[in-house]
Amino acid sequence: MAYELLLPAKHKSAHWKVKVRDRERVEPPHVTLLNKTRVWRIGLRERAFLDKEPPPKEVPRDLVDYVLDHLPALIAAWNLMYPENPVEGER
Repeated sequence: MAYELLLPAKHKSAHWKVKVRDRERVEPPHVTLLNKTRVWRIGLRERAFLDKEPPPKEVPRDLVDYVLDHLPALIAAWNLMYPENPVEGER
């Protein structure tokens, strides 16, 4: 089952979701940011966006900061879901 990070009301009302999705065991460790039908991935090892499209600049900076502030919980969720592909050396 996917892990969903609880977001502040302003982001929830703007249709944002942040998840560690299931069925992604062969992918590099990442968290998925969703806004309606658009999807961005932030690497849990890289601490950066993994894709150029859609443009990362379309994600509100305060949402990115919120996600980065909650990396320990997101990494723990990834490691629990995908023990064969853990994020090593949490920062």
